[in-house]
Amino acid sequence: MILLDYRDKRPIYEQVVEKLERLIASGGLEPLTKMPSVRSLAVELSVNPNTVQRAYTQLEQDGYLYTVSGRGSFVTAESEWKNNRQNKVLTEWEEMTRQARETGLAQETLAESLRRIYGENMDNLPTDDTENVGKGGSHD
Repeated sequence: MILLDYRDKRPIYEQVVEKLERLIASGGLEPLTKMPSVRSLAVELSVNPNTVQRAYTQLEQDGYLYTVSGRGSFVTAESEWKNNRQNKVLTEWEEMTRQARETGLAQETLAESLRRIYGENMDNLPTDDTENVGKGGSHD
């Protein structure tokens, strides 16, 4: 189910979170599927149960899992975790875009990067020559 890399500098619980997120996003763990108990997954991974509990807690906070008292943890419906994931990515993208602007990275460079990543023509994206609302500073 999950392979951990003990040479990875990240904490084990973060690796568990990442692997389970990928399994859920890829459909390897279907919505409403009951997750293994904390204890059984800890035994399977040869880690402390607190590590698995921390991963499950993080996954619940991120919207991937929900807990039913006395019954265990379950995979959330796709629409719920997908919306949470998209919101998280959008927030991170906005922060990185602000940092790019602060370092002087041209807007057209970002637009070209988006075109390359999405592999499609995105002619409607604004360029440095287009006035932007909320850009800050004066536009000559």
